[in-house]
Amino acid sequence: MSDENARWERRLRRFGYGEIPRTSVRDRLVPPFPEPGTRLWSVLGLSPAAAYRLARRSAWGGPLLVALLAGVLRFWRLGSPRAVVFDETYYAKDAWSLLRYGYEGTWPDRKIADPQILADPQVIPLSDAGVFVAHPPTGKWVIGLGEWMFGLTPFGWRFMTAALGTLSVLMLCRIGRRLFRSTFLGCLAGALMAVDGLHHVMSRTALLDLVVMFFVLAAFGCLLIDRDGARARLAAALPVDSDGRVRPDGPTGDRAGTGLRPWRLAAGLFLGLAASTKWNGLYFLAFFAVLTLLWDVGSRRVAGAYRPYRAVLRKDLGWSALSLLPVAAVTYLATWSGWFLSDSGYGRDWADGRGGTWSWIPAPLRSLWHYEHGVYAFNVGLHSPHKYESNPWSWLILGRPVLFHYESPGPGRDGCHATADCSQAVLALGTPLLWWSACCALVYLLHRWALRRDWRAGAILCAVGAGYLPWFLYQDRTVFSFYAVVFVPYLSLAVAMTLGALAGPPGATDKRRTRGVVAAGVLVLLIAWNFIYFFPVYSGHTIPQGDWRARMWLDTWI
Repeated sequence: MSDENARWERRLRRFGYGEIPRTSVRDRLVPPFPEPGTRLWSVLGLSPAAAYRLARRSAWGGPLLVALLAGVLRFWRLGSPRAVVFDETYYAKDAWSLLRYGYEGTWPDRKIADPQILADPQVIPLSDAGVFVAHPPTGKWVIGLGEWMFGLTPFGWRFMTAALGTLSVLMLCRIGRRLFRSTFLGCLAGALMAVDGLHHVMSRTALLDLVVMFFVLAAFGCLLIDRDGARARLAAALPVDSDGRVRPDGPTGDRAGTGLRPWRLAAGLFLGLAASTKWNGLYFLAFFAVLTLLWDVGSRRVAGAYRPYRAVLRKDLGWSALSLLPVAAVTYLATWSGWFLSDSGYGRDWADGRGGTWSWIPAPLRSLWHYEHGVYAFNVGLHSPHKYESNPWSWLILGRPVLFHYESPGPGRDGCHATADCSQAVLALGTPLLWWSACCALVYLLHRWALRRDWRAGAILCAVGAGYLPWFLYQDRTVFSFYAVVFVPYLSLAVAMTLGALAGPPGATDKRRTRGVVAAGVLVLLIAWNFIYFFPVYSGHTIPQGDWRARMWLDTWI
């Protein structure tokens, strides 16, 4: 038995489970969640019982406070600038049309419609003739919910993206807590995203990319919960030695089931919503499906399965396939309900009366397929030159941000000083020190994943890769750096994980911990200062042009 235990200990250390002392395989399958830390509260003079209660409440209290900060930043002066910013000219109007007809109708030319929307949105002539659009409807339904509550105004069409941006910060705090088993590191990841300039700007603009980010992040959180639950059920099936230790067992590892997995069903739903907002959500579906399979293989291996891959194929693949791909497909089709129920949606009757090889498929589905084929051809062939397009190679280093809005009030106008020209701008730029730190953090995570088999690093890298790498397939297509908002949460997690390592493990010497905590704290304060410094160009404040140019650190930002 000692030789067998030694063999399993070596295997567990190889896959990164030997860093924290554990008592049994069950403990390795079910990692410990954060214990309430009472040191801070005890220093403040509270009794041990009171300190413990406050520490327990911080598990939700800390994330809620970080989300409150994010909400204040995102909702403050949300209706400013009072203008149709960048691609809001498409999505805000399509959302209003969805509320009216269930599909995208036809608006007048943007040079006519946009000024009318700002003057009196109730009298704009909206035709019920269906119009070709380049993206599925879910994101526009989300934007339309805000317009339903507050009208066709800048505040109305930006309300839901601001709400989702705020909720995503709360989710990231909780996801980070589960991922790192640390409330502090979870809140740190959420706080970093709260002060990211790109996330801030996209939360205050009615575009689709932040909606994709929200649904993908929700799916990521669901998969983490599913991972912990499945491993706990697998651990419960393992035999127990006479001394109470749970040991690995080959037959159990090969044959034990993990029961119902509703969180995977939820992940499939959210991934379907992401793909039905913009098609780049499909890449997350593919990457996350592979990630969950690898997680299941790791669980079976730790449980002692003789053939972990075969065990996953027999016991877990069905859940992976049935809970992600089909659920996402059904969700995608369901989001087109308004188009299916209409008579005038673009291409709605294309297949009516047509025969052919595929005539056995219902005509509405064939019409949608034809429509989607046209959308695919449009998106792949989009090569229109744009002043602010950028190559994906430059995204992480913020090579070419996108100017969403710019006005130059003269002296004495719109809060501008009487002696100088001013600038009012909204620049979709990530907080520079955060993004440049994230570049270093990703290198550290590659080390952790490749050499230490750290599954947390692998999960973060997988999410970053799903949001970033596919854009390299479209080198000739017109793309913009703000598409990167979809992987901002995982950059924040990468920086938080790196700062946690910099601060040192709990068993480190006081001197080592002090130096690490000071260094990490200084970097966090610099990132916060960097966000405050750039805040006027994130939120459209009127500032002197000299101050505007002082913030353009690179020539490519102008």
